[in-house]
Amino acid sequence: MTLLTLFKRPRTSQRSKDRSHIKVGIPKFLNIWSTHRFWIGFLKALGIPAKNIIFSSDTSEEQFREFGKGRIGMDSCYPVKALAGHIGELLTKKIDILLVPMIYSLPSFLRGHVLDTLSCTRVMMGPENIKAGFIKEENVFEKLGIKYVSPFVSFGEPHLLPKQLYESLRDVLNVTYEEVERAVKEGLEELSRFDRAMRKKTREILEWCANNNHPCILFLARPYHMDPGIGHEIDVEFQNCGYPVVWGQYLPTDEDLMDWLFGPEVEAGIIKSPFDISDVWTSSYSSNTNEIIWGAKFAARFPWITAVVRLSSYECGMDQPTFTPVQRIVEYSGTLYFKFGDLDETKPSGSIKIRVETIDYYVKRYSREIIRRKLRRLDPRRVPESFKVALSNAS
Repeated sequence: MTLLTLFKRPRTSQRSKDRSHIKVGIPKFLNIWSTHRFWIGFLKALGIPAKNIIFSSDTSEEQFREFGKGRIGMDSCYPVKALAGHIGELLTKKIDILLVPMIYSLPSFLRGHVLDTLSCTRVMMGPENIKAGFIKEENVFEKLGIKYVSPFVSFGEPHLLPKQLYESLRDVLNVTYEEVERAVKEGLEELSRFDRAMRKKTREILEWCANNNHPCILFLARPYHMDPGIGHEIDVEFQNCGYPVVWGQYLPTDEDLMDWLFGPEVEAGIIKSPFDISDVWTSSYSSNTNEIIWGAKFAARFPWITAVVRLSSYECGMDQPTFTPVQRIVEYSGTLYFKFGDLDETKPSGSIKIRVETIDYYVKRYSREIIRRKLRRLDPRRVPESFKVALSNAS
């Protein structure tokens, strides 16, 4: 009876409403960096024009000081605290709805190969934590006539999304369950198209590196470290040195490439599939952690990724247990490994530049030998067609 109640489809008879005038603000924070295309597709399907979907700007010290001051509680996680600046900025944009989702689980290409794809609990509860700072003295949202909406969403269980979003938005947007169900489908398809496009682009970069026998640098971090105010644009510093940079979240997962890198291990029974990480990480509940671990395995095998750079924010409890396993996976293959840990709101540009120069020296000095050594470990009979020319050039 509990299951029947939980999954029962609400009966609705309302007709579609004109929502072309509604403006929705979404803070560009935390796991919005990996789900933003869903929210765009979802809201557009409900009749809200793209021009009325307003994201906050990138995280910055100025944003935090101007809009977030006095709005946070005690929290050592700067990416969570930064949400106060994003919300405060959006309150100046003349929006009708402030959409700040509490994301319980994330969409992940590892779903089905790991135990779960959960979000960090501190990140998930961040919206409620920061919201308190805007209502503790007076309800700023009510004062400005803005409706604060914070749906609890489970991307890891997409069949739950229509019910979760309907319950949060039915009164705010006057929507029917059927409308929300269709909009969820559109949002997931939009997110899937974006994901495929990003993985295709990453493969093109890796093929270019192979064809030119050029080293590539892989960044292993959480999606929000792509935010210049959280990741401090460390990836840009390496691009300025002439290195192609790719991110672990968008590594290619094509069948031919997976067979080349992981096929022998699957056939030997060491792992069940190319996406199985149980051989190196048994507690595979956290989505971002799982993808970082898998990215380390990919880097350890792919010849032209000669260096891995790990980013982590200050006192990140989810990252702490993974530092040693990731380093061992990467360095065991002879790939260079470097870490920028304890990143927070300060940007010590001088020390970052010095470290980048040091890393640049080692990558230039050792990359050719790393490429040759890693190529020797791979089965030449499995090499994808697009890498065959590169393989002959490298040898």
